[in-house]
Amino acid sequence: MGVKVTSAAVELSGITKRFGEVVAVNDLDLTIGDGEFFSLLGPSGCGKTTTLRMIAGLDFPTEGSIRVFGEEMGLRPPNKRPINTVFQSYALFPHMTVAQNIGFGLEMRGIERSDVDTQVDEAVQLVRLSGMERRKPTQLSGGQQQRVALARALVNRPKVLLLDEPLGALDLKLRQAMQTELKDLQERVGISFVYVTHDQEEALTMSDRIGVMNDGVLLQVGTPEQIYEHPETRFVADFIGETAFIDGVVAESGVVRLPNGNTVRTRTDVPSGTAVTLALRPERLYLAPPDEPAPASVNQIDGTVRRRVYLGSANFYEVDVGFDTLKVRLENTIIAATYAPGDAVVVQWQPGSSKALSE
Repeated sequence: MGVKVTSAAVELSGITKRFGEVVAVNDLDLTIGDGEFFSLLGPSGCGKTTTLRMIAGLDFPTEGSIRVFGEEMGLRPPNKRPINTVFQSYALFPHMTVAQNIGFGLEMRGIERSDVDTQVDEAVQLVRLSGMERRKPTQLSGGQQQRVALARALVNRPKVLLLDEPLGALDLKLRQAMQTELKDLQERVGISFVYVTHDQEEALTMSDRIGVMNDGVLLQVGTPEQIYEHPETRFVADFIGETAFIDGVVAESGVVRLPNGNTVRTRTDVPSGTAVTLALRPERLYLAPPDEPAPASVNQIDGTVRRRVYLGSANFYEVDVGFDTLKVRLENTIIAATYAPGDAVVVQWQPGSSKALSE
């Protein structure tokens, strides 16, 4: 079930951005809801940061319209938009304290000293940095510096907060902890967060909805579950998580003929004779010995184990099925069987665990 966008915070209509002959963003339409955590996800150079910069007013579209809460932004500069941005480089002033860094923008706007102190204190509490107001950035951890950058952006009370890969400079464990913290912060503040990342785990963990981009085109928008479970293109299926792909042809409704002549049942609504690509997630496949009977409803392909990788909580297998190699991830439980390279196996999966893509 998708997220219902009840009120639009940001509306992009027909946005195109050209740099000379290069089309960085191509005819993009997108609506981001008020109070929504929305992520733009894609590889480097796909156009996601350019899109964010256009919303911020750091770049202007070659064509199209950008509205924030119904108000046309046009050529309005960044400081005249109800938007703030947090970048991967926190750009904190090293000679200033935490409180001074957070209050700097307020002072530049001529806010009264007493009001600055009150708003800084509220922002410090919001990002849970109480007691660290007098510290300098060099006395803070990476995660704490990131919180200062967030507080500095939020103290101006923007209607929309843009975040351009803000966790990219952190180590893996801290990055994972900050994902939860960021989502919690967004829910407490209640404003729209537009988050740019190339990290699928970040997008899946924090987002209400995700937009997947490639080559300047917005390919699919949906909830994390929709994007992962129901990818609409091969690129989306491949970019979000591990996926194996098998080329085939639709033999009849819901049935695909594989290169070895076998037929399997799957999710598809395209006509017979259509060439498709079957997308299979490793965690949705399982292995059985060749002599173990299986229900007729289960899809099966004979294969041979080429490689096994022990991951602690799971075993990861590469299985040669003659015309391709499938990746299979099996949870490492007490009762789970293990297989060695050279073992004959049967790769099995439920019909609903795969999808036939026609693009």
